This record gives sequence, structure tokens and C-alpha cells, in this order.
Amino acid sequence: MSTPKVESEQHGELNCWRITSDTAELLVAQQGAQVLSYQRLGEPPLLWLSEQAIFKQGKSVRAGVPVCWPWFGNLKRNPAAVQAMYRGEDAPAHGLVRGRDWQLLSIEGSGDSVRVEFTLPETQGDLPGWPHNVELKLSIVMGEQLTITLTSYNLDNVPVTISQALHSYFAVSDVREVQVEGVDGLGYIETLADWEQRVQQGNLGFAGETDRIYLQAPEQLSIVDPNWNRRIRLNSSGSRSAVIWNPWIARAAELPDMADDGWQRMLCIETANVWDDVVTLAPGATHSLSVSIASENL
Repeated sequence: MSTPKVESEQHGELNCWRITSDTAELLVAQQGAQVLSYQRLGEPPLLWLSEQAIFKQGKSVRAGVPVCWPWFGNLKRNPAAVQAMYRGEDAPAHGLVRGRDWQLLSIEGSGDSVRVEFTLPETQGDLPGWPHNVELKLSIVMGEQLTITLTSYNLDNVPVTISQALHSYFAVSDVREVQVEGVDGLGYIETLADWEQRVQQGNLGFAGETDRIYLQAPEQLSIVDPNWNRRIRLNSSGSRSAVIWNPWIARAAELPDMADDGWQRMLCIETANVWDDVVTLAPGATHSLSVSIASENL
């Protein structure tokens, strides 16, 4: 086993690190502590990096695993307790931390395991419009699998309520050919039909734009990709909700950082705390949201 190789890279305006072990390669940006790509050597990528990604300060990259915090999506669609935490005027989608440079605490590793640790000091009272004191850390461990853990520690003397997500973009051969296992029988919110609550029947396949919030989600979901003879397994903890998203044709054409046919090669399954699964941290309390990503042959 050799020591993992760490290289600093500049992608557009963003500082990044490329970390290569004996078996896998990871690209991570300082902005947002965002994993941009991940693949096992000799295999197709597990996480998707848009061919037309824009690497610009202040803008989340269409790739990998953006961190959504201290709210997910449109703030006005969040529970009142999450909305009440924010005192600012315009609330950006997916919170306040994706477009900020995080502080790299360490990159440590040996053999086939590497741990990368980030923190964002601004969450301790210096996020515009969000006057709370929460220590926020992100840990990325690349070994036999990739594990990403977002930990919030409430240093305030009052409770803090957040919604959040690890907004993972997975690489697939063709989204029209894949299925998601583990959702059969789950209730979900169909955001494209007036936020109706429905029940999933069987595995989830894709034949159009998809944007669903799955409730009471199990710890394990899988993407079955027969063209690549691959199953991607997601094992989550600290989460009972999952968001599954694909923009399809019309929406992808509107996105400047996605190729018109880019929707065919990606699928988002977001490990989340949203809807009735938001997190209220008592003073001194800690919550960790985590997902482990692994692949196996069918």
C-alpha cells in the first residue's frame, strides 16, 4: 500500500485538491467543502461532474456532493421553525454554505484510506442573516467506500432548527435504464404535482422530470444500472428523508452548467433532513448526517 497522493489544483476560480489512493480518486473543492468527483480506478465515475460545470466563486458547482445547510431548497417551502431561524432578506436556495470557502483542517491517510476534514467558522455567528452559533464540520473518508459526514454542534444557549442535505449527483450510464431500489411502499411528496403526498409502487424508474421527497426512507437505497453492470449502494445515517431528482430534457436545456443531454448521465439521490425530518438541536446537542457510497457488480 502506498501513501495517497495529494495534489493542489485550480479549476476556474476554485481551489481544489485531487487525492489518489491505490484504488480510487477524489476531487474536492475548498468552496462548499464540495466533493466534485469520485471514482474507483478502472471503473466509471460514481459521482457525476457536469461536462459544462462552472467553477466560479460564490456559485455551487453542478457536480459531486454540494452541501445544503442550514436549509434545503426554497426556504419558504421549509417548516416554520426552519424559516424562523433566518433574519435576512433574500434567502438563497439550498442555504448559505455552498458558495463559501471552508477551512481545510486536515488531509490524512495511509494505504487505501484517506480522511479529509473541513470546518466553516462563519456558522458560529457570522453567516449573514443567520445569527446562530453552530460549529459545522464536514468529514470525507475515502476507503473501500466513500463516506461523507456533516456534523452540526449547537454552541448556542437556545435551540436551533435546520434542514439540510448532502445533494449527491450520481453518474449513470443512461437514467432511462436505471432503477432505484428501496423506495417501494414509501410515502413521497410529488413536488411537480402541487406537492401532493403519494405512495411509491415498486422500484422507481425514470421516464420524465423527477423531483420527489421520500419520507421515512430506509438506511439503504440502491441505484441499479444494468448497462454498467453496477449497483451503487447508499447507506445513510441521521436521515429519514431522501430527495430524488432528475431535470429531464426541458429543464436541463435551461441550465447553463449542464449539457442539453447531461440529464441522461446523472441522477440525484440526496441524503436529507427535510419536511417532517428537520433537526432541532438543543443547546450543546450534536447531529451528524452521513452517507456511505459503494458499488458492486450486478
